[in-house]
Amino acid sequence: MNRALAFAPQRLRGVMKFNEPMSRHTSWRVGGPAERFYIPADIADLAQFLQGLAADEPVHFVGLGSNMLVRDGGVRGTVVALHSALNQITLWHDQKGTAAGIYVEAGVASPKVARFSALNGFEGAEFLAGIPGTVGGALAMNAGCYGAETWQFVTAVLTIDCFGELRRRTPQDFDIGYRHATLKAGINGEWFVAAWFAFNRGDGAASRKKIKEMLEKRVASQPIGTPNAGSVFRNPPGDHAARLIEACGLKGEMSGGAMVSPRHANFIVNTGSATAADIEGLIARVKQTVKERHGVDLVTEVRVIGEKV
Repeated sequence: MNRALAFAPQRLRGVMKFNEPMSRHTSWRVGGPAERFYIPADIADLAQFLQGLAADEPVHFVGLGSNMLVRDGGVRGTVVALHSALNQITLWHDQKGTAAGIYVEAGVASPKVARFSALNGFEGAEFLAGIPGTVGGALAMNAGCYGAETWQFVTAVLTIDCFGELRRRTPQDFDIGYRHATLKAGINGEWFVAAWFAFNRGDGAASRKKIKEMLEKRVASQPIGTPNAGSVFRNPPGDHAARLIEACGLKGEMSGGAMVSPRHANFIVNTGSATAADIEGLIARVKQTVKERHGVDLVTEVRVIGEKV
């Protein structure tokens, strides 16, 4: 039986699309079609959907598509879209009934968490305003900027596995480091669907001012407004990927419609006509050049999925 149709469709409350162009759902604006593309109504609906899939169905979770490259041949199996689907954000309270932090579902954009935190008198979440993705993606890669990282503030997460089983987990269940957060050995793969964050009480007005300053800095230093996926490479220990790439004279380097941003060397932009193959080829060229000239193996941050044409 086709695994994606093993469930009873009338029982689901989400939206299923077939052969959905992934260029509509990635910040690079490239990517072939997903065989099946599901937008769940909520976490319970997502659990039911996953329970109906066959055990060998390829499943990919997508938020804003800001840290992902989907190849031109498209994606086999099912893509689950969380942005604007799992979008609940609220305060959570301790045993005394005091607001202790923020509960956020994985489809919420990270900048929204920063603003919500400031409006409710917390501080520490300001850096999330500079993360161009959803909470689910921020958890998966321990996203960070301006000296802070996502998992510094996580008290617990809610995960779901391919059988639709939900689990509440703590940071101790994960191997957490620079730009990664993975379940420890012996635990089956799971996806993040929500998290509980704990931030310190602070001056909301000061937090809002800091967010504004961070966003102004981001606009001034990054190619905002041109399709990109954020930082392409992790910073190597003791150095910056952008410095190494710029030192190789690669700013403005092009492959088809893909270009190393003249504004920030760790960004690759779609100038308007790029294919996923153009972008992937330029990533490979940058890595090779930096290796040859500096002896450094750059590690790619963006996740590459799908089939080549």
